[in-house]
Amino acid sequence: MFSQTYYLIRSRVDGSYLVAHPYQDEKSTETERSNSSFLLLFREHFDALSYLNTHASDVRDRFTVESIPGSQIDNLMQRWSFTGIGVVQDPLLPNVEFLSR
Repeated sequence: MFSQTYYLIRSRVDGSYLVAHPYQDEKSTETERSNSSFLLLFREHFDALSYLNTHASDVRDRFTVESIPGSQIDNLMQRWSFTGIGVVQDPLLPNVEFLSR
């Protein structure tokens, strides 16, 4: 994981990263909902673009795709206080594998 390059989707408006909040159901506690943000990572640049084209086609011009080496993910997670990462396996469905620290 550390030697691979990943791709992130970042807002051009405010600089925030695209994240997932998987505990957004009625059974989760308020703390889980407010504190659980998982940074979405894509294995390929074209997967990130496919995700934007499929799920945000009307606002895709407000986002950019950035690359990050695997060795820098931990620093990014600490700086932005992410709970974990979500590695997008299939951008069209989407199918995401969540990993927490």
